[in-house]
Amino acid sequence: MSLAHHGVLFLDELPEFRKNVLEVLRQPLETGEVTIARAKVSVTYPANIMLVAAMNPCPCGFATDPRNECTCTPLAIQRYMSRISGPLLDRIDLHVEVPAVKIEELAAKPSGESSQSIRERVEAARERQRRRYKGEPHIFANAHLGSKELHKYCQLPPEGEELLTSAINRLGLSARAYDRIIKVSRTIADIAGDDQIATAHLAEAIQYRSLDRQLWLG
Repeated sequence: MSLAHHGVLFLDELPEFRKNVLEVLRQPLETGEVTIARAKVSVTYPANIMLVAAMNPCPCGFATDPRNECTCTPLAIQRYMSRISGPLLDRIDLHVEVPAVKIEELAAKPSGESSQSIRERVEAARERQRRRYKGEPHIFANAHLGSKELHKYCQLPPEGEELLTSAINRLGLSARAYDRIIKVSRTIADIAGDDQIATAHLAEAIQYRSLDRQLWLG
C-alpha cells in the first residue's frame, strides 16, 4: 500500500486473498497511513491510495452470465461473498457490476463517448473542486472531506435526504457508507457541471452500492 502512495493499488480476484490480509486494509484506507508495530518500535508509512479491486460474482464466475449456467450452490455463493466484510465494503465507494460483453459488441465499431471527451469533463470537475476547497488546507477533492466539511459543502435537497435515509435503512448501511454516498453524489454533480447536489445525483450514487444490495437483500 505504501508503494502505491498517491497512486492506484489494484487487487485482482479480491476474495482469493486471505481474509486477515483484507481486513488490515481497513485502517490505511481510512487514515492514508500504514502503521507497523512491534514489541519495541512502531513505524508509520504513507499510504494515501486509490483502491481498485475485481472479483467474480461467484466461485465459478457465471452467476450473472445469461449464456452460461452457474454451478454454484447458494451456500457456496454466500460463503464466497462473505470473504469481503461489511466494514471493508464501507470503505469502497463504488461497486460496479460488469456483465459479459457479447461478441457482436466487441466486433462493432465503438459508438460511445470518446476518452478525450470524458477526460475533459473529469478535469473540469477537478478544477471545480480545487476552486471550492481553495481555503481548506489538505482538502483537494471531495474524497478528502471530513464530517464537518461534508455538512458545509454537500447540502442535500429535502427529497434527497428522504431518499438517502430510506436507502440507508433498507440496506442497513453504516454512517461511513452514508458519508461516502454523499461524497460520490457531490462528485457526480461536479462532473455534470451542477453547483448543487440533486436527488438524481444521490440516486445514482446509491446505485453504485451493488454489493451492499446483494449482502443485505440477498
